[in-house]
Amino acid sequence: MRADPLTEPVDGLDEVLTAVDAFDQALVAGLLRPQPGQAAALAGLAEAVAGTPLAARVAEAAEKTAAASAGEEHLTALAAARTALLGSVHDVLAARLQEATGRARSDETVFTPGGQKAVNLLAAARSWLVDLARAGWQGIDHDMVSASAQVVSAMLPDPSLRRLAALLDGFAAELAASCPGATLERVPVRRWADLWSRAMLLTLPGAADVPAAATVTGRLLPLGVDVHEHATAVQAQVHAVFEPADGSASRLVRAAVSVPKPDTVVGAGLWQLLRPHTSLLAAVGEGRSMHLADMPVTAEGDLLWEDGCARSGEPADAFATARVALPAAADPATAPLDRHPARIAVPVLLEGYTAQEEDGVLTFIVARHPLAVDTDRIPAAGPLTPEAVAASGACIGLLRWDAGTYRIQPLAVETTARKRNVTLHAGGWAGGTADKAGVRAEKAATAAVAVLRERAGRLLRK
Repeated sequence: MRADPLTEPVDGLDEVLTAVDAFDQALVAGLLRPQPGQAAALAGLAEAVAGTPLAARVAEAAEKTAAASAGEEHLTALAAARTALLGSVHDVLAARLQEATGRARSDETVFTPGGQKAVNLLAAARSWLVDLARAGWQGIDHDMVSASAQVVSAMLPDPSLRRLAALLDGFAAELAASCPGATLERVPVRRWADLWSRAMLLTLPGAADVPAAATVTGRLLPLGVDVHEHATAVQAQVHAVFEPADGSASRLVRAAVSVPKPDTVVGAGLWQLLRPHTSLLAAVGEGRSMHLADMPVTAEGDLLWEDGCARSGEPADAFATARVALPAAADPATAPLDRHPARIAVPVLLEGYTAQEEDGVLTFIVARHPLAVDTDRIPAAGPLTPEAVAASGACIGLLRWDAGTYRIQPLAVETTARKRNVTLHAGGWAGGTADKAGVRAEKAATAAVAVLRERAGRLLRK
């Protein structure tokens, strides 16, 4: 992999992000009666999309909003402009990654109608989001946030509205936990603006259209597991190379399993909650491939996992897959509304680097170019540690873009322990382990889970 495309400056990137940040900051105080600084931010957003098909609508929206006379259509246009700008950032960063890896990208994405018919519910959701933007994050209170509950409840039974309903529900929960906004010491400015603008666009006709799903048959070669942990939920996302049985070009795919969890279950205990839901985690833990037959997959490369469509295969070393199969695998396409820098997570293999650590920050020097290592993303639910990464000679990881720079999130490393060459995976304990540290962690988690299940059963009996 080449490292120079990741370190070269991107023309116009800073200007685009400055315009987005200024608009996001304007949402903090609210757009009901914009002050001069907010009006300037709105004008900057309009200027950033000048020369695009959005130019006229966004210019009018910025003018109306600055004059405190904006309607729903104007705030929707501002949300579209912000989304388009971050989409352009995604595209240029993804192009740099493609240049660095030398892999092809699939551009063919066929959409199927989302089937949205509840226009009244979409209008109600949009009205609530408009009220939020006018009040601003500092102006939210419990009455305003709770107004979304009735809309979310009405949306959830409709599969075509469930994506928006889940987003609104999670967004409202975050806002409720931060009420009243006037007392907030720190506002997650970028995150809430992301959620608001995405939700605004999902209320529009056609926005719920999703990439058409198909089925695939062939061999799945896992590369590593990315663990996403929240206080009340956990997800394990497996990144893998898929080789079609018909001999067509291989491609990168993902398969994820998510489960709710109590906040007392952490570390290796997470696998006890995840394992029963997919045979893939067992195969990853054992270092095996999987043979798929008619497994559903989206155009974006997400396998809609069904255990009945998969069976365990022969041993498959992740580093052998990364060295032999990964370079020829095509990266999946990205749906328009998913074009955001935060969505970038590209599997790569790094070798021949040197590790440097300064002030607690680990950096790989790849072909004389520095690449930051995101050790904070290494989960506690596996044998992989920052120390092992620092002593490694090869690394499978996800290239991400965060805080203005590319970073590598380690998924697995080849290193030396007690004068022996070993391979350590972030998901190494997914299928169980004989590792002493893993066994101790599993026992502790087993006790906690058993107590929680016994208490839950007692409550249900009552």
